[in-house]
Amino acid sequence: MNRARIGIVTVSDRASRGEYEDRGGPAIHDWLTHALASPWEAVPRLIADERALIAATLRALSDDEACCLIVTTGGTGPAPRDVTPEATAAVCAKILPGFGERMRAASLASTPTAILSRQMAGIRGKSLIINLPGKPAAIGECLHAVFPAVPYCIELLGGVRLETHTDFCAAFRPGEAADRTAMR
Repeated sequence: MNRARIGIVTVSDRASRGEYEDRGGPAIHDWLTHALASPWEAVPRLIADERALIAATLRALSDDEACCLIVTTGGTGPAPRDVTPEATAAVCAKILPGFGERMRAASLASTPTAILSRQMAGIRGKSLIINLPGKPAAIGECLHAVFPAVPYCIELLGGVRLETHTDFCAAFRPGEAADRTAMR
């Protein structure tokens, strides 16, 4: 079985300068460790809130590192230095608006300021790129909301088949869902 390569990008000026501990990247890694039953390896990056640097990092993880999934944390708010969605849009051939809509809807259930978040997702080559908020609690909340669709999306792009621990987060594949329904 092929080992999936997953880019985990923390976008934070202060964490990249060592002024505080990166908690976002490790939160993504922990969540994926609980969710994925398939073999995978993390390709982590910790970078500053610089649009050109974010875009270059996403291109490198997709094109050079062959990551089927790239998950970012940070830089999705309304502050002037929050430019992760703009950098992501600049490197993607297709934007998948449903991801951002679903993540904001899930987060709004617990915090009214979720409406300020600009998380999104898009496709670059064979990579699915998902932008998450920087707050560790919101990371899990957003991943739970959208991850059931992630393995199927990666397969549609020609990537590896990701299996999940169904008791934590069940992947949804249209044909398999019909098969399960027919068996009942």
